[in-house]
Amino acid sequence: MKLKVCGMKYQDNINQVAALQPDYLGFIFYEKSSRFFEGVIPKLPKTVKKVGVFVDASLEFILSKIETHQLNVIQLHGQETPEFCKELKTHCHSDHSEKSIKIIKVFSIKDHFDFSVLQPFENICDYFLFDTKGKLPGGNGYTFNWDVLKNYPSTTPYFLSGGIGLNEVESILSFQQKKESKNCYAIDVNSKFEITPGLKDIEALEKFKSSMSFRT
Repeated sequence: MKLKVCGMKYQDNINQVAALQPDYLGFIFYEKSSRFFEGVIPKLPKTVKKVGVFVDASLEFILSKIETHQLNVIQLHGQETPEFCKELKTHCHSDHSEKSIKIIKVFSIKDHFDFSVLQPFENICDYFLFDTKGKLPGGNGYTFNWDVLKNYPSTTPYFLSGGIGLNEVESILSFQQKKESKNCYAIDVNSKFEITPGLKDIEALEKFKSSMSFRT
């Protein structure tokens, strides 16, 4: 599985995390988040893809951030419609045809989930991301019941997110052996690896990465 570290905020810390060679680094462009990113993304290794995280942002705002930060992936964490995702995809492909910008649509889960809501997003979004339903749009620090994914009806690859930390290593390794992990493309970590919001614990991330069989 691939690794995404989300909620990056501080220059030196970004460079330190990037040196661990995760596959994705996430930057949150949502002002209400304690991990809101306002800086300049430093030059990253080519193997590390930059993910811009947005919550019900306008098309113009997202496109401006793609341009400013040369984002590789857009993560939509709000109530964005399939129509909005399609429009974004059309703009990304026309304006940045030399760079294939991918779209992740986030869905929040607790103990149950109606997977039929994914259907309209199929063939528009490149990935889904399943996070824990909580007070905030992400970064709540709790895992959801992964057994729900036994009913995953799609072949669209997905990111597994929500309260994943060092204590979840055994659970993830066990999950990898199950049929429902077949389309699990990446593990997404955030709050459980923080010293303060946006500041990641390098030692803990290093330990997590070495404990997992992440493929590159």
